[in-house]
Amino acid sequence: MTRSTRRIDLTPGYLLHHRPWRDTSRILEVLTREHGRLTLFARAVRGPSAKLAAVLQPFQLLLLSWSGRGEAPQLTAAERARHDPALPPECLLAAFYLNELLIRLTTRHDPLPRLFDHYHGTLTELRAGAPLEPALRIFEKRLLEVLGYGLDLATEAHSGKRIEPQRYYHFRAGQGLVPASADSVGALAGRSLLGLARETLSSARALEDARRVLQAALAACLEGRPLATRAVARSIARKAAR
Repeated sequence: MTRSTRRIDLTPGYLLHHRPWRDTSRILEVLTREHGRLTLFARAVRGPSAKLAAVLQPFQLLLLSWSGRGEAPQLTAAERARHDPALPPECLLAAFYLNELLIRLTTRHDPLPRLFDHYHGTLTELRAGAPLEPALRIFEKRLLEVLGYGLDLATEAHSGKRIEPQRYYHFRAGQGLVPASADSVGALAGRSLLGLARETLSSARALEDARRVLQAALAACLEGRPLATRAVARSIARKAAR
């Protein structure tokens, strides 16, 4: 079915972001499994009598229907795919961070079912009480892989030598991992990098090294554009430290 004449019924999706439109409507940014990320116009979904207001919530798996022409068709129906409990409050900012990454780094109308499944799986893990930091790092790693920017965590950039657990490395965006001394600023432990490759982050050092290498890789993809959720997190941390 062509984008200009499509009518889609009850496809799995998540609400990533919304903003007001006219008096009672909203513009929705959604991620769907079969149709990728897209913008939908949702009429009459604001106000006390809006039936869909309680349905159109982030981090809940939805079944979405829409129709229309052009880049932003009109939402025609929405319902909960299932009734999951809310995310733990301590996970909410991190979950909005995932949403912001998806909005910034994916292209509209580009189906990425693996990425949808990774996102769905991460929310399910957080809802079940999984540790927050490992879940975020693994999602970031998988996001880069799906987008075609996956990290080579097994070999050195120039020599092709295998990464060794007892050695140390620097990450260079656009190049990869290069040898470093243990006492150099920002050195990444080989053991941490191999753990990230296996998606097993079991120590504080491994988590910190994973955070730094993934943040650098994501920064290259974002081309210097700041993330609002990171700014909020820093502000909260500063207030907590006072």
